[in-house]
Amino acid sequence: MSHAISSWGPVRVYFRDWTYFRLVWRTALFGSVAQPLMYLLGVGLGIGELVDSGPGGTDALGGVSYFAFYATALLATTPMFVLGQEALWPTMDVFTWSQAHQAMIATSLTSRDVALGKGLYYSLRGIFTCTGVALVLACFDDTRSWGLVAAVPVGVLTGLAFAMPIAAWIATRQTDNSFSAVLRFGIIPMFLFGGAFYPVDQLPSALAVMARMTPIWHGIALCRGLVLGGLDAATGIVHLLVLLGFVVAGSVAAAISFDRRLRP
Repeated sequence: MSHAISSWGPVRVYFRDWTYFRLVWRTALFGSVAQPLMYLLGVGLGIGELVDSGPGGTDALGGVSYFAFYATALLATTPMFVLGQEALWPTMDVFTWSQAHQAMIATSLTSRDVALGKGLYYSLRGIFTCTGVALVLACFDDTRSWGLVAAVPVGVLTGLAFAMPIAAWIATRQTDNSFSAVLRFGIIPMFLFGGAFYPVDQLPSALAVMARMTPIWHGIALCRGLVLGGLDAATGIVHLLVLLGFVVAGSVAAAISFDRRLRP
């Protein structure tokens, strides 16, 4: 571990989490394959058959099958769930229960190192998660595309767009009493209304505007466009900049809130 000791501070924080993750990465990768596969079989194939056989079913989806429409959304929604939850209880643990972050600050590491190091670890989880989903999508003709390669980092950015702001907020919490509400009234509604199951144009205008303001809509639209095509470069750049904006803002907020929480 001598290489980690002499490395950049956030990398040393990352190595701490990697030491644990390398013991469970196979399970994490299997889950990233098994879960989207079940969603695809249950929703993509099951409901998809009903949608595609209906009058004008594929016209409302831009001419693609419902399976392809829904499957490509999983490249963004899966890391949203995985990294969102990783930023909740596991991050609360290192602040409150195990107090690993306080132990880190007792060394030469700074609170900014800790915040950025968590971001690096979330990125690692996102890479494993999105790679698993991409492997599943590569097994089907409707979604087998070189665009999957480009969609993986977009999925990671989408997950970070949730994980970093949540981690910043976690640093201000003393208990996990409100965590379930974050899932019920935050992440799950975005999953339902963010364009994974149907185009947001089908929503009432006010809800459609709100959906377009969320990072998950931008992540889904960009992943879908990369894999299925039909997305112009200017629109793709806008989606990418919005995701980067959420990640940067969340990282800055995390650096500030981590410092306030860990400052002696």
